[in-house]
Amino acid sequence: MTSPRPFFTPVQASTDAFPARRRLAMWREIYGRNIANVDIETIDDTPFHASVTFQGLPDVGVVTGSRSPAHYHITRQHLATARDGFGLSMLLNGAATTRQLGRELTVRPGTASVISGTDPSVNTMHTSGSFITLVLPRPDVAALVPHLGAAYARQIPADNGALRLLIRYVQTLQGSGPLDAVLAKAAASHIVDLAALAIGAKTDAAHEAQQRGVAAARLQSMKAEIRDRLGAGDLSAATVALRHGVTPRYVHKLFERDGTTFSEFVLARRLERALQMLRDPRFATLTISAIAFECGFSDLSYFNRTFRRAYNATPSDIRHAILRL
Repeated sequence: MTSPRPFFTPVQASTDAFPARRRLAMWREIYGRNIANVDIETIDDTPFHASVTFQGLPDVGVVTGSRSPAHYHITRQHLATARDGFGLSMLLNGAATTRQLGRELTVRPGTASVISGTDPSVNTMHTSGSFITLVLPRPDVAALVPHLGAAYARQIPADNGALRLLIRYVQTLQGSGPLDAVLAKAAASHIVDLAALAIGAKTDAAHEAQQRGVAAARLQSMKAEIRDRLGAGDLSAATVALRHGVTPRYVHKLFERDGTTFSEFVLARRLERALQMLRDPRFATLTISAIAFECGFSDLSYFNRTFRRAYNATPSDIRHAILRL
């Protein structure tokens, strides 16, 4: 019996795959006409480049990538077959402007532009830069945000806390790989909640969105930090809480809601990292104690005991099995 195919599988496309002299023409055809439904016009002599990753979630589209200076025109003709959605475009670095509904927004890194899905627009990348664009379901967000239409062609400032969480959540999600249908649906719901909070959810809906979206985004951000700092001797609920501006009790509560504890999650990730290193020929010269220390274990006997409990084999068993291959 085969496993079900993941619902959420990132798909990447880049001009690097095309011959240099045909990159713009091929990107206009493949991306502009067949994927994004947009006209592309370069604005200087910078060699044209674009790279995007598409991540499809239930009723939510996520596009991340980078591109060189260019105008991206969405016309009435492009909008003829548009679905009932709108865009939230977030600039990560570079300089850009967005024109829509008679307004021109100067877009700076960390800010977001709310883009109507039924009105023409021009997005101009003035320098090479990177971005995240979300295609969101209008009815779902409108249920949380009063007068959503008034937010179109407006900007969300970089100091908006929900926006910062949303950016981190999407970036963490991007590195998660394929998700099954249940997790993909949950991720889409969290993105809608965070987007609504960033735009301005009404008071009663904001509380519910806060409980769902903000908590999920913070948990994902904490998990990503733990994975990055597994070898740190000061890794604890207290240090994670300090870096995220919350209390240690709140950190513990988030992990408990996720069906585990902070300590269990850290231990499992450290053991996984140790298993990967023991199987990797690049670390064959490291002693087992060195690997244990690198993964954050200060007590070798504790490492050996918990490793054997987790994998029904000792670290030496794993290393010897790899060496025999």
